[in-house]
Amino acid sequence: MAPLNSSWLEISQGALERNVATFRGLLAQNACRLGGVLKGNAYGHGFKAVLPVLHPLLDVLYVIEPEDALAVRAFEASTHAPRKEVLVIGATEPDEAVALARAGVTLCVGDDGWRKNVEALRAARLPQPAKAHVHIDTGLSREGYAPGDIRRGFAFLADASDVLEVVGVFSHFANTEDVTEQEYALFQLENFRQGTDELRVLLGTTNVLEQHLAASAAALVLPQARLSVVRAGISLYGLWPSTETRLSARLTLPVVPTLSPALSWRCRSQIVKTLSPGSFVGYGCTWRCDVPTRIALLPVGYYDGLPRLVSGKAHVIVKGCRAPVLGRVMMNHIIVDVTRATHDDSPVVATLVGTDGTETLGVDTLSDWAQTINYEFVTRLGPHLKRTLTD
Repeated sequence: MAPLNSSWLEISQGALERNVATFRGLLAQNACRLGGVLKGNAYGHGFKAVLPVLHPLLDVLYVIEPEDALAVRAFEASTHAPRKEVLVIGATEPDEAVALARAGVTLCVGDDGWRKNVEALRAARLPQPAKAHVHIDTGLSREGYAPGDIRRGFAFLADASDVLEVVGVFSHFANTEDVTEQEYALFQLENFRQGTDELRVLLGTTNVLEQHLAASAAALVLPQARLSVVRAGISLYGLWPSTETRLSARLTLPVVPTLSPALSWRCRSQIVKTLSPGSFVGYGCTWRCDVPTRIALLPVGYYDGLPRLVSGKAHVIVKGCRAPVLGRVMMNHIIVDVTRATHDDSPVVATLVGTDGTETLGVDTLSDWAQTINYEFVTRLGPHLKRTLTD
């Protein structure tokens, strides 16, 4: 139970399980493993909240922060869960690389600055080489080296086999979500194949390398990008990467997958009272009551992740009725009109995201009001907010 004057997030275990099942169904024809991305506090859903649900359902776990990878290992140890493959796909410092290698976490090599990590691994005298995946830049111009530069940029790997065993190769698509035509994605796929071949020559290996390139959008609508494993991110939590991705699914798949949003956001009122006609509401006096208006003061604001940009646009749901947000979103409060929703000054519970009665308010709607994308909206939900598993 959350404190009386607060907002909290409810994370549906059933929705997460259904989304995993949806991806499993898509990947069955490709003999492809399913990985889940838990970066950004599990896309705002709460790393600690979702880990017990997702850990047994996924083949691979991807994180950005080294401490998250170590937290997975701690969870496995405390619950006697089997060890899963865990990859840190973000940057690591030398001491972090050593700690991760000792924990059996797979490292990701993205540039020649990794030489210092190799030196640290060598100095640590580990009993066996650390496992690593190499990042190829196929056209996002972020981590890694492009084909043609791989043998120069990753030259140090040729002499690092005593401490580093390259077992995989990966990249990121740049433009699968914002388009329905995938020419650039196909260009990147070809770059990936070329870069993988160059890496094999550099390493002098014929070993099978685990390959992964597809995140949510490509996993959903670009079957040829489903390689050894896919990295399901935003859609693992029930959200479509974009309107274009949903449209692409209608055009390219026999059946559009069903995604179940896992997150609801609710808040108890701090005060419910009636304002007289002529009363101003909130900072800047941007809204004025024309008639007697029953309002609820909700202790939630932009500090918690409700963007100020939704001022004058947003509503919440109270007792199955839409309740407009009056005036500006404040740091820790919003004021909503509950005149239609309730007939007295008793406390209420408002739904900021989710379903109440026949009304539903989705993350995509809030994101549109805030002139942003669902990725940004959910990952900016305050880490201080309590996340509670439901179902």
